[in-house]
Amino acid sequence: MSISIWGRHALVRRVLKLDTPVAERSEAELMAETYRNYRWNFAMNLTDGALFWFGTSFISATTILPLFLSKLTSSPFAIALLAVLGQASWYLPQLFTAGMIERIPRKMPIVAHLGFFTERLPLWILPIAALLSIRSPMLALVLFLGAYAWHGLGAGIVAPAWTDMIARCFPVERRGWYFGFSNFVGTGLGAIGAIFSGWLLERYPFPTNFALTFAVCAVAVALSWIFLSQTREPVQRVPDEILNRTGPSWRKTVRIVREDGNFSRFLWARLVANFGRMGLGFLTVAVIQRWAVTDNVIGIFTALMLVGQTLGNLLAGLVADRYGHKVSLEMGQLISTMAFGIAWLAPNPDWYYVVFLLTGLAQGIVTVSGVLIAMEFSTPMHRPTYIGIANTATGVGNTLAPLLGGLLAILAYGWVFAASTLLGLIGLVMMWKLVREPRRQIEFLNLAD
Repeated sequence: MSISIWGRHALVRRVLKLDTPVAERSEAELMAETYRNYRWNFAMNLTDGALFWFGTSFISATTILPLFLSKLTSSPFAIALLAVLGQASWYLPQLFTAGMIERIPRKMPIVAHLGFFTERLPLWILPIAALLSIRSPMLALVLFLGAYAWHGLGAGIVAPAWTDMIARCFPVERRGWYFGFSNFVGTGLGAIGAIFSGWLLERYPFPTNFALTFAVCAVAVALSWIFLSQTREPVQRVPDEILNRTGPSWRKTVRIVREDGNFSRFLWARLVANFGRMGLGFLTVAVIQRWAVTDNVIGIFTALMLVGQTLGNLLAGLVADRYGHKVSLEMGQLISTMAFGIAWLAPNPDWYYVVFLLTGLAQGIVTVSGVLIAMEFSTPMHRPTYIGIANTATGVGNTLAPLLGGLLAILAYGWVFAASTLLGLIGLVMMWKLVREPRRQIEFLNLAD
């Protein structure tokens, strides 16, 4: 019986612990282990998340990376490609790996061992690309985009395993608080990091400033991995109906999308809402080109966005645990729509301080509830597939939206922000009117063969 294509190689089997037996345990025993290790897992994953968010604040895809790219090229399509990678790379691969991950009992080895090479290692290429930008700008551009794509897509490959591991380690009534609070701490540190990155960008000449900024990111993310690898995962035996599944995984995907009406309506609402964020990657470039703001001001924008994310993370955790993630997502979508409306009509650059603060607030809410809501549409045995479908659908929207934004940007950035405002409003109405809170579903779709 083959677990997956990964299981055919002895080294991979050893790394992922596929040959280590899994004891048969009841749901009560698994839940007891979850509560017993709750504080340990909270501390380890909180530290991992805090360091990871701190590190990635130095490579903000909304502010710092577009600024670096603007030093290498003025092409709006290069900015659009960066926006695609920043918004979609984490989401797109998940549908293709979810089926394999669903058949593997231990998720933590996938997250820690495989994830080290697919997600964290490529960040060390970014400082090298920065140092090459004067001597060989085209080579620097290729290395930069290639490493960033490797990082994003690599994170997406292991994302269903990470999400399922979080669902196992944290009970549903504490999940929002953990995720919101860890992101609250992480983005709080990220706001400090953004101020520091602004100082680095101002203090040192190009490209040394970006090389140092990217190096801080790589070090912090490497340190975060140490704590992530200490997670105590309650290991669950994979049900026979999953292990013995003979049909291709896409058949299961098609059946879920076709027969689970509430989940399908959720996917459509999220898709439209994601098109409403097509302007996210163009905010920095628009304010630079229109008003020629300095690099230091971009650092302040980054800090404000991270302050907004910090508040949004905490707010989403508190609201979602009490009222559900649907309400939280609707709140985030409303705030995002307001931000793009202000960016569209702003008469001077001072309004962009509000834009970036609101954008961060919306992103913080969507980061928490957008990830966690997918866990609640399904029973645990099918959770990775639901997560993969939801996140890949989000990735499709996040891939196409910046490309459409790039086309509109040829006319003017105002067109991008106007379209974002309109589509964001439509997505909000769809989520509000058509989707039922999954936590209050009467029953789940029966996927037994």
